[in-house]
Amino acid sequence: MAQDYGLITLQDPASPISESYRTLRMNLQFATVDSDVHTLLVTSPGPGEGKSTTLANLAVTMAQVDRRVIVVDADLRRPYLHTLFGLSDERGLTTMMLEDEALANPPLQDTAVPGLRVVTSGMLPPRPSDLLGSRRMETVLEALAQRADVILLDAPPVMAVTDAVVLASKVSGVLLVVSAGDTKREHAQQAIERLHKVNARVVGAVLNNAPLDAALAGYYG
Repeated sequence: MAQDYGLITLQDPASPISESYRTLRMNLQFATVDSDVHTLLVTSPGPGEGKSTTLANLAVTMAQVDRRVIVVDADLRRPYLHTLFGLSDERGLTTMMLEDEALANPPLQDTAVPGLRVVTSGMLPPRPSDLLGSRRMETVLEALAQRADVILLDAPPVMAVTDAVVLASKVSGVLLVVSAGDTKREHAQQAIERLHKVNARVVGAVLNNAPLDAALAGYYG
């Protein structure tokens, strides 16, 4: 199980982990310099690898450099972003999928970070993959794109269900989160193969829970 540090970029912005998230933000900017990535899907090969926490902290660092960021909890099986940000999950993505009024006025919730807003999952549907693969999902993304510079979507693990693969074909980039010592190499390879089959653009991978070099740890005190 990946260790969950919560919103460490807010709780301890001077920590080496927070600095790693800022480095991730910068690396993504360089990796996508030739083709803008406005919708980024964050997923993992399996459960417990830290995808939701990675997404949330990446979103914080993006908003801190004056970008308008919308985070969408598209994990309609085990949503977690509302817990991380301390928000209500009564209305969210599924509300936008079902109600035209919510499409016109998305249920965006503010956070403690200026410029960072969240669309929680909302009520959980019986068949998430059908909902995420629908034309309506594309309409939802188009509506949110008018209100943000970048949209980050949290999706279920690739190897567990089809949701992430279905959704990957609708976004401009995919970030894969793996956990040192937990993720099996073959699962990571299979996850990338599944994403490539739908022509998803995997812009990079994040290695969670890698041990910090002792020399570097000393620099941060």
